[in-house]
Amino acid sequence: MSAVLATEDLSAGYDRAAVVRGLDLTVERGEVVALLGPNGAGKTTTLRAISGLIRPLQGRIRYEGSDLSGVSASARARLGIAHVPEGRGIFYGLTVGEHFRLGHRGEQLDAEVAFEYFPALKELQGRRTGLLSGGEQQMLAVGRALARKPKLLLLDELSLGLAPLIVERLLPVVAEYARDSGCAVLLVEQHVHLALEVADRGYVLSHGEITLHKSAAELRADHQLLIASYLGERAQAAAGAAE
Repeated sequence: MSAVLATEDLSAGYDRAAVVRGLDLTVERGEVVALLGPNGAGKTTTLRAISGLIRPLQGRIRYEGSDLSGVSASARARLGIAHVPEGRGIFYGLTVGEHFRLGHRGEQLDAEVAFEYFPALKELQGRRTGLLSGGEQQMLAVGRALARKPKLLLLDELSLGLAPLIVERLLPVVAEYARDSGCAVLLVEQHVHLALEVADRGYVLSHGEITLHKSAAELRADHQLLIASYLGERAQAAAGAAE
């Protein structure tokens, strides 16, 4: 059976300048895959290319075996690709409940799915989003994505602006949803140890290229290898100079 998501020699960027180059990665049904790397490595660019917000410069993106070339961002969303962007992508003037009644061109969101995984949202339905805490806002952003019953979920920096303790509560819920529903999850997260606690596998991006791909357990166990892959060629050069 083909992967839910597979990129093949993917290069993407802005103004014809590649930020990521030659990416080959996969995410299987029910799997959580962490995309790790330092700031500027190209993690957000990769997610934006997959969800159709930017066009690849080269290579292919396959979703359930089908080439997404020429498929718009809105069409990809209708196919079951949900993207929770950095910054949450919610509307501060709307209530929590209104977020679940706001669908794209008649799209019906199943709020009960969100409430099942984030029960606190049910109690907050009448509250305006701008009055929520940062953790509650992120919960809403993820909950709204789950309410669309995605087949592929792209999550960009859930921890941005949040205390690690809150992220420790959010990420296991994402993993639970993946196991329960079979949804494939590609997760970008700056808190590496938290991401690897819930992920099955991890890719590390450095200087726009994948420098490491291993199981989450292997990455957790080998901190030095993980650090070296973050730094890429500079770490190898430094290690060589020290010998």
